[in-house]
Amino acid sequence: MTLPSPNSSATQSITRVFNAPRALVWKAWTTPELVMQWWGPKGLTCPVCRIDLRVGGRFTWSMGLPDGQIFYNGGKFLEITPFERIVWLWHFADADGNWVSPAQYGFPHEDREGNVDEILFADYGDGQTLLTYNRNDPAATPEENEGAAAGYAEILDKLADLLATLVASA
Repeated sequence: MTLPSPNSSATQSITRVFNAPRALVWKAWTTPELVMQWWGPKGLTCPVCRIDLRVGGRFTWSMGLPDGQIFYNGGKFLEITPFERIVWLWHFADADGNWVSPAQYGFPHEDREGNVDEILFADYGDGQTLLTYNRNDPAATPEENEGAAAGYAEILDKLADLLATLVASA
């Protein structure tokens, strides 16, 4: 099976095949209790996750560091096609999901008000799901893109582990 071409407007396209049905992968992305089990690179936790899954709805996800510090991302859902596509505007946030400058967390990123990203879910093989995450951050430096790719690889590894557990217990 051939992987689909990435979104031409994406600055970075990350794909992963999961050994889980699309409905389960969708559920893992859209259910706060499940997101809290896998969001964040290895060694980080997700102590806070709120999702209002509707167009115009907001979300707030966190990443907890081992030292107790918590970083937040927030955003708004722009498009939702159940089990197929999510488009969202995301940004660095405070605990309430309000936009904050990345500098507040000590990141050298420019003050970008948000980026529109796309997540695609597609059937792939027998009971598998192809997930494509199209990051749209035109102002990102090559170093930022490299760091994001490494972070998402770890995040998606954690998601794969959770999905394997969920499939095994079904």
